[in-house]
Amino acid sequence: MTPDQAPQTQADQAQPEAAALSVEAQLAELQARHAEVSDAYLRAKAETENVRRRAEDEVSKARKFAIEAFAESLLPVMDSLQAALATPGASSEQVLKGVALTLEQLRQALERNKVVQIEPPAGTKFDPHQHQAISMVPADQEANTVVSVLQKGYLIADRVLRPALVTVAAPK
Repeated sequence: MTPDQAPQTQADQAQPEAAALSVEAQLAELQARHAEVSDAYLRAKAETENVRRRAEDEVSKARKFAIEAFAESLLPVMDSLQAALATPGASSEQVLKGVALTLEQLRQALERNKVVQIEPPAGTKFDPHQHQAISMVPADQEANTVVSVLQKGYLIADRVLRPALVTVAAPK
């Protein structure tokens, strides 16, 4: 062997060792990166689950307590009715005045909670979305218009809670 060949053989041996070290370093780096990404994934998954659970709890509480404000606004009406029953010797005028005041309290409570009356005036065009025709009667007004309201209807947030019961003008 010539002196030139010996160092070349050592260099040849050093190259595979360096390549093996390089591959091992890359593998270690990739394993560390994999562990990092796996950890980030698990944390994101847990956070998503927590957000979903919190949202479900909030929706459940909202459903459970949605009526709370409405019930709270009806309590004064309840108090007024109980006070009326507690005074059995009241005159008919006093009872009538108390009923009128209690009805006003109820109307205000409903209004505060976005419950609006449907009471179409006579001559209003019949609207099947808000009115329910009970009968058709001959009248001196245009056909398919409201003649009278038999029972008021109610809307809650622009949604019909109960349609107004009306009589409608018959065609001539």
